[in-house]
Amino acid sequence: MNSTTLDTPALDTAVSELRLRAASWTATSLNERIALLERLMPRILDSAEELAAAGAQAKGYAFDSSWAAEDWAGGPWALAQNTGALLHVLRRIAAGKDPVAATAVRSEDGRTVVDVFPVTGWDRLLLSGYRAEVRMREGSTPAQVLADAAGEYRGSAGRPGVALVLGAGNVAAITALDILHKLYAEGQVVVAKMNPVNAYLRPHFEKIFAEFVEGGWVRFVDGGAAEGAYLTTHDGVDSIHVTGSDRTHDAILWGTDERAEQRRRDDTPLIDKPFTSELGGVSPCIVVPGRWSGADYRFQAEHIVTSKMNNSGHNCIGSQVLVLPRDWAGTERLLDEIRTVLRRLEPRTDYYPGAAQRLAAVRAAHPSAEVLGDESRILVPDIAGHDDVLLTSEVFASALGVVRLPGSTPEEFLRHAVDFANDTLPGTLGATLIVHPRTEKASTAAVQDAVAALRYGTLGVNCWSGVGFLLGYTPWGAHPGHTRQDIGSGTGFVHNAFMLDGVEKTVLRAPFAPAPRGLFTGSPSLSPRPPYFVTSRTGRTTLERLTRFTAAPGIAQLPALFASALRS
Repeated sequence: MNSTTLDTPALDTAVSELRLRAASWTATSLNERIALLERLMPRILDSAEELAAAGAQAKGYAFDSSWAAEDWAGGPWALAQNTGALLHVLRRIAAGKDPVAATAVRSEDGRTVVDVFPVTGWDRLLLSGYRAEVRMREGSTPAQVLADAAGEYRGSAGRPGVALVLGAGNVAAITALDILHKLYAEGQVVVAKMNPVNAYLRPHFEKIFAEFVEGGWVRFVDGGAAEGAYLTTHDGVDSIHVTGSDRTHDAILWGTDERAEQRRRDDTPLIDKPFTSELGGVSPCIVVPGRWSGADYRFQAEHIVTSKMNNSGHNCIGSQVLVLPRDWAGTERLLDEIRTVLRRLEPRTDYYPGAAQRLAAVRAAHPSAEVLGDESRILVPDIAGHDDVLLTSEVFASALGVVRLPGSTPEEFLRHAVDFANDTLPGTLGATLIVHPRTEKASTAAVQDAVAALRYGTLGVNCWSGVGFLLGYTPWGAHPGHTRQDIGSGTGFVHNAFMLDGVEKTVLRAPFAPAPRGLFTGSPSLSPRPPYFVTSRTGRTTLERLTRFTAAPGIAQLPALFASALRS
């Protein structure tokens, strides 16, 4: 590395200032940490519109476009929701309560399970029918889980020091949420290097985190790979968290020179610091055969397209492979509905660097692939070989592949689907499972076995697993088991407001059908079509109102919020 090309004094200054103030963060009382978050929330609200508009502008559409719903959901709302989750837990601890209620921790089939959502009455009202549980690693007991939660505040604090957060370039809230995790769950001050793709967010984050910057507990820096590499090896940095790809992780740990592979084989990394990561993969959406109505096909087509086309597919959790039953009569009907949804979406471009090249590789591998709506929406309706580019690498753009597996019954199909997802697809960050409530009731054991067996950090049942990124109470990260020599989707969990230790995975559930139709499908709830669906007519307005409510709840806001949601 040629250090003359870097502004190393500025980077050194940021790290040294943080080191000088690290002890003061350790000494900051619980009540003051709570007060800092309480004062942070209004700054989120004040910055919300500018933050969302900046994302829309960078992606190439108007701030009032229907696509801008994603900039509210993945920006200010996610930040407000996660801040509120942290506040809820910290206030419990300050009141002398356990971080998580003892009634939420139970044993199920020999494993310890923690019910983490809904938590408040507002949760039950605003996300009716949504629920989540965390399955702890084998050997954990309910008593142990309760005792170990929120160790930073209950006698087993983390190691004080300076954490380096290497920010993601795709979703606005990622960097901010990683900062909050390092500060509040691990007790470390943070130098956050913005990703060049969304470095335009830095002034908004500096405004939101103003008190933390003034206190010397957070510093933002810009730069690319060279600046990141300099900071990872900096003597003043004690731990690292990166959101990106496995290539980024490996470059940091093993280097990029001719000796990199030998270092990996010998397990002699260039750095030896605590290192957590969220690195993506190839995420499946598995559809279980069953008897569906016409409305079911249309709704789930919108659901599946959302899980792929949100953020133009530039999501580490975007559904890249749709796993369908080969012998199900509904397979072709569902695909036809998906085609219809794709054609009707507003035009937009795949903005993330390298997307055009990755999509070109898909087109080259599949010359007869269907191009729907605009030049970047690609559907490959029948993938045959396991060496296909859509099954071996993360495309990180708007291409969806379909794999058809045998199994004339839910039981048979699920066995094939679980094996395929676990053993063929790279990565363990998240998966989505769609199953009609009547089918699940008739094949309860098969569905339960599949939920238990799928090796993913977040599994969404009738809910895109990406929703787990947003809720704050739901730990977010890869399924445990990756090593630094074979890092897969990464290691460690963030967005873990209860600060649970020993997480295996989160299982998130949502209604199969929206209200009021859910009453007739066995998934009753008050939830209409979700505002984050790419087909929502009022998604941007609903998510703006939801953000403002989350940051400062008030009953007077509910009529307008519900009116917008019901028009979705």
